[in-house]
Amino acid sequence: MKHRLFAFLLCIAMAVSLISGCGSKPAEQQTPAEDKKSEQPAADKKYKVYLITMDQMDQHWVNVDKGCQKAVAELGNIDYKWLAPDVKDDAKQIECINNAVAGGANAILLAANGPTAVTSALEEAQKANVKIVYVDSPADFKAVATLATDNQAAGTLAGKEMIKALDAAGIKEGKIGIVNVNAATASTVAREKGFRAAFEGSKFEILETQYGEGDAAKSKDIAANYITQGCVGIFGANEGSTVGTGNAIKEAGKKVVGVGFDKSDTILNLIKEGHLLCT
Repeated sequence: MKHRLFAFLLCIAMAVSLISGCGSKPAEQQTPAEDKKSEQPAADKKYKVYLITMDQMDQHWVNVDKGCQKAVAELGNIDYKWLAPDVKDDAKQIECINNAVAGGANAILLAANGPTAVTSALEEAQKANVKIVYVDSPADFKAVATLATDNQAAGTLAGKEMIKALDAAGIKEGKIGIVNVNAATASTVAREKGFRAAFEGSKFEILETQYGEGDAAKSKDIAANYITQGCVGIFGANEGSTVGTGNAIKEAGKKVVGVGFDKSDTILNLIKEGHLLCT
C-alpha cells in the first residue's frame, strides 16, 4: 500500500509539473495562432507519461505501477504506460527510454539501473523536451525531481535491527554477509553503505559483498555460500536479494538472522515463518 500511495502522489506531482511547465510564452513572442492555442485549458490536454523501472521481476514495481494507474484514473488527462526490461539490463533500459521518447512521451518516471549507464538516452530525452522524474533510484543526470526513500538511513536501520536480534540471541561477534544487486544502482549502494555504517565499532566482520543482479535464485546461491562460511547474519539489498536470502536460510535450517528490503507476498511469508527478521 505504501508503494501504491507513493506512486499515486508521484504521478500527481508529475502532472502538476507538466501543466505548469507548459505555460505560454511572453505576450510579445506569441503569434495570434499561439494566443488561441494557449487559451485551451491544460486539463483538456492529454499528457503521455511512461514509468520505466529496473525490471518486471519485483513485486515492488508492480505496486508502483498500480499506484500510477490509480493516479491516472483520478487525473483523467494522462496517457500512461509502464515499460521495463524483463531483467535488470542497462541496454534494455536504454531501449525502453528511447521507445518512450519515440512514442511521444511528455514525461518519464524512471528508476535508473545505475548513475551513468542511461545518460546518453536521457540527454536525447531532454532534447525532445521530455521531463524526467526519478523514482527510488536516480541517475547522475538533472531531473525535475527525485522521489525516494533515504536509502542510506534505511540501510543503517536494517543493520541496527540485525544487531539487536543478534544481541538478543547472545551473539556479540561473527561474520555478516551482504547480497546486493550490483555495484552501480544508487539506491542499493546507499542501502549497503548505511548497513555497513551500523556495524562500525562492533566485533562483527562484514564479508565482501556478493552481487546477484536482483535475481532470487542467484541471490539464494550467494546466501547459501555465506551460510556455509558460518555467517550469523545476511543482508539483502532489494526484493530479489531478500527473497534469495530468506529461502537460503529456510533451506539450511540454521539460525541465521536475515534482514532486507522491499515487500512482497513471498517476503511476508518468509518473515511469518521466521526465516527473515524484517524488511
